[in-house]
This record gives sequence, C-alpha cells and structure tokens, in this order.
Amino acid sequence: MSTAATKASTLKRATVDDALLNKAADLPYDLRVRNIVAAMEDVYDFFHDVNGILIAKGLKRLDEMLRPAAMSGIVSDMLTASVARQSRTLVENGHFNGHPDLLVRGRYPNDSAKSGTDGIEIKSTRKAGGAVDTHGGRNQWMCVFVYEVSFDPKLPAIDQEPMRFTEVYLGEVEETDFRHNERGALGTRTSTLHGDGIAKLRQSWVYLVPKPVREKAMPATPPPPKRRRGTSGS
Repeated sequence: MSTAATKASTLKRATVDDALLNKAADLPYDLRVRNIVAAMEDVYDFFHDVNGILIAKGLKRLDEMLRPAAMSGIVSDMLTASVARQSRTLVENGHFNGHPDLLVRGRYPNDSAKSGTDGIEIKSTRKAGGAVDTHGGRNQWMCVFVYEVSFDPKLPAIDQEPMRFTEVYLGEVEETDFRHNERGALGTRTSTLHGDGIAKLRQSWVYLVPKPVREKAMPATPPPPKRRRGTSGS
C-alpha cells in the first residue's frame, strides 16, 4: 500500500452519538429513529470513502470542493435514498422534482407524484436551527438535517474534522407556518418557516448536538470554490 493510501486510511469519520438521539420521537409512516440514524451513517460512509480516495491522490476533500448549494443537494438526495431503503412503508418519489421526496408505498400510481400529500419532504442545510428554504409553503411532513463542514487552514487534509450532522428535525407543518421570500425579478421565489413555524418544527427533534459542544468543535467553514471566468454559480 502506498504512503498516500496509508494516510488516507486514517482519515477521520464522523459517527452518530446515541446519547444525543430523541429515542422517544414520534415519527410518521412507521418510520423509526434507527432508520434516520442509518441514513446519517450512510452519508458518513460515503464522504469517508470518497475523501479517502481524493486525499490519496493529493486532492481536496469533496466537502471542500463543492459549493454549499451543491453539497446540500447531494446530501439531501443521499438521505432520501437511504431513508427509503431503511423504511418499511416509504419509497422515493419517482417523479422528477416531485413533492414530497418520500411517498407512502402504493399510495400514488407508479409511486410517482408531482405534488403529493402523503409522505415526507427531506431537506439538508448548513443553517443552524433548520430554517431551510423550500419552493413553497404547504401542509407537509418535513425532515431537516443540519450539517457542518469544517476546515482549518493550519491542518493537512488528513487531519481535518469530517462533515457531521448536528441537528435533525422531523415534524408536521402547515402552509400558514411559512413566510414567502421575494427575490426580485431575477430571483426564484422561495418559502421558509417563520419564527413560530421553525419553533414548531424544533419541538419534533430527532438528533441534537448541544450548541456549546458544536461551537467548540467547529473550525472555520472552507472557502467556496473559485468560479471560472464566464460561469455562474448557484
């Protein structure tokens, strides 16, 4: 085994702390806390494996390369697929960009719905507290995973702290729990849970790293990748 590969094999991997789980959480559609944990661990496995390969080649970690919007999209897709595999009753929505991300199996033709009501919408964000943007406020079950990506410029890639989840919420919200965000003529209109709405969601917490522990362990966020001339970012 090469020296680079040996170093990559010692790359840190995040783990879910069972002591920080709300094992009494009341989840819908026969979902269990251990299904959420398994999905988080799947994401940890992915980043550990991929970053090990990248570091062995002398490259940056994937979480340093990706822009925040791209990172959140990838993490959300992985979580959706993993929860569907773990769940007894939920499947991925077969409709491209359909809502919600997870549907109750057999409730819709071909397990596909452009805009369904029976299922769970999956979101991931770096925003502490879980106030993530959506494409519109509606009555829905929403699961929000909050994660951190750390970067300490004084440390080599092999010694960086891995990305990790710090908060997970899964609760039922209503259209009236959202505020609408106007983005001007060129922006895309979004909706976000307002103050009372996010407080409502946070009551349905599944995983929560205490804030003092979070702040102590969290180095700086990696700088966004440089844009190539003539391209635009999300």
